[in-house]
Amino acid sequence: MNPEIKALIEKAKRSRRAAANLFKDGDVDFAASRAYYSLFYTASALLLSRGLSFSSHSGVIANFGKEFARTRILDPKFHNYLIDAQDRRNIGDYEIVFTVTDEQAKEMLEWAKEFIQTAEEYLKNLPESEN
Repeated sequence: MNPEIKALIEKAKRSRRAAANLFKDGDVDFAASRAYYSLFYTASALLLSRGLSFSSHSGVIANFGKEFARTRILDPKFHNYLIDAQDRRNIGDYEIVFTVTDEQAKEMLEWAKEFIQTAEEYLKNLPESEN
């Protein structure tokens, strides 16, 4: 696997572990933010496997939808996870009155776990020249 792709997957895993620890410590908003980044790094790794790289969050999310969801290479639910997770991260990072609920953060942790596992399986099955 390409070293950059591997590094992004490892970063996604570390971000998910950090999110789980933050959640366990009761820092739900911050856990949601780290869980979102886990999804974001995973999507970035998948896009990089196609030679695509984007500097903005909206670019990663939109192009993941175009390359993987719309084509059904991966289940479109992962694109929905990214969109919903970004919305929740924005609440957790920027809202003062509204917060991410325990249930929402826990769900994001599950999304991140599932997305990483799916990405690793997809990347493992690519010809070596493509990843």
